[in-house]
Amino acid sequence: MQHTPDIIPRAILSKIMICPTKSPTTIIKTISELGKLTPELEKRINECWEPEVLEDIYMPYKPKRRTRAQVARENGLEPLATIIMLQRDSAPETTARRFINENVKSEEDAIKGALDIIAENVSEDERSRSQLRNAFRRGAIITSKVIKSKADTDEAAKYSDYFDFSEPLKRCSSHRLLAMRRGEKDGILRVSISADDEECVEKLKRLFVRGYGRCSTLVGEAVADSFKRLLKPSIETEFATMSKENADSDAIAVFAENLRQLLLAAPLGQKRVMGIDPGFRTGCKVVCLDEQGNLLHHEAIFPHPPRNEQIEASTQIKEMVKKYGVEAIAIGNGTASRETDRFVKTLGLADGIQVFTVSEDGASVYSASKTAREEFPDKDVTVRGAVSIGRRLMDPLAELVKIDPKSIGVGQYQHDVDQAKLKKSLDLTVESCVNSVGVNLNTASKHLLTYVSGLGPTLAQNIIDYRTANGAFSSRSQLLKVPRLGPSAFEQSAGFLRIPDAKNPLDNTAVHPESYKIVEKMAKDCGCSVAELIKDKDKRKSIRLDRYVSEKVGMPTLTDIMAELEKPGRDPREQLEEFEFDPNVS
Repeated sequence: MQHTPDIIPRAILSKIMICPTKSPTTIIKTISELGKLTPELEKRINECWEPEVLEDIYMPYKPKRRTRAQVARENGLEPLATIIMLQRDSAPETTARRFINENVKSEEDAIKGALDIIAENVSEDERSRSQLRNAFRRGAIITSKVIKSKADTDEAAKYSDYFDFSEPLKRCSSHRLLAMRRGEKDGILRVSISADDEECVEKLKRLFVRGYGRCSTLVGEAVADSFKRLLKPSIETEFATMSKENADSDAIAVFAENLRQLLLAAPLGQKRVMGIDPGFRTGCKVVCLDEQGNLLHHEAIFPHPPRNEQIEASTQIKEMVKKYGVEAIAIGNGTASRETDRFVKTLGLADGIQVFTVSEDGASVYSASKTAREEFPDKDVTVRGAVSIGRRLMDPLAELVKIDPKSIGVGQYQHDVDQAKLKKSLDLTVESCVNSVGVNLNTASKHLLTYVSGLGPTLAQNIIDYRTANGAFSSRSQLLKVPRLGPSAFEQSAGFLRIPDAKNPLDNTAVHPESYKIVEKMAKDCGCSVAELIKDKDKRKSIRLDRYVSEKVGMPTLTDIMAELEKPGRDPREQLEEFEFDPNVS
């Protein structure tokens, strides 16, 4: 029996997001071409698993644009930088005179160029970057300020909480960070991340400054310059990127969980449903659907202001309920939802008719989509939207898979996070939900089949075409007759596909065809059929699972099989409960 794939854990997802600029192989090749690769360095690169450490190792060898330090080296000042860095020369200015040439006009220019070289070397030193990262991890503050010229604009109003805001970065929640970054992107806010500058410089000086002579003073100046001009902007950028990636990771995990809850909402099942897309001025669009979700009828009613045609609307609803045998009513949760719910519940409909409020998220996207146009080519978007609301009550999962997961409205900042990672996570969530619930092979739409593990758009369409040409599937093994659906796809998908009332009762369970022989042997050992084994709890209890353990089948698989036989074809979703608005709230 196959298991449902889980969503990528957040801890792993956050690590996937942080990648070094170059691979270890590329780094080794680059350093080797420079003639600076040693066996020790190569070994260290190959054994390094931390991206930021790998970047630090590579930094001194990275191809650079022409920096101030590079110009100083070209002018022959690297030996002077080395002398000053050793901090043994009591008169570096006197020594600097030896380095005056046509490009270096004075000893001051020589000293300045040497300090530029020292500053760059300090900025590329692994110890420097590690020291600053630790300081930023412990005490970085994220600050946002409004750009004064934009403060009084209407666009800036929504960012007013961040006009003068600061908070320790490690305590900044993902939604606040994403809000600030959105304000920055919109040109309203200026956002920065920084630690205590003085403390950072002092820690760096302790690494490089030795003694109290003139050279030590100059090295201290170079360290301060290195921090302000090179290290601080680099580490701030690094933490800005990292914090954004972490915020994305947290937000994507929340979005995925929100989507999971929507997809796994309790289904009403196959009943005749009335779907109502509520509205005031444009009226309420009403559709009647049969047990399979097919559209039987549609019309508009106007029970609310400005028309207030409550008597006419009441008559229309009652006639539709009677004519089309409506068993439940689904009302969208958008504009006029509460008023429509109150109106319908005062009509005195039959006791058996329940009224539910259904999420409209993404209904407008579906109604204008290619899928909706193919299903209802002669109907307008309002009718399609009402159909979607009705179908969501019957089976939320089957209807919501027709909509791009990003359009279902799963989070406030979903458009601010990494879109590729968001799509991957949400697609995995949909696939996980579809596979955990299982899919009726004879009624599933192409969109639902697409998310079954091992299938995809092409195979899903081929299954639909085969079903149309040959009638309902009578067994899972028939799947192998579907064009291009080979053994590998069958192995991945079969355990998630169900055939109610199949000749082999295992075809309506999560037991994979590969495990049928095990169940058949269990039944034979109990002296009964598979169907009798499924029905008889005592027979199942008498089975000793350790007798069926083999090299290919372990105890976890056998335990899963027995759990499935106990409740074959069970739907993991909860039972649907009728929603009630608080009568004390108007």
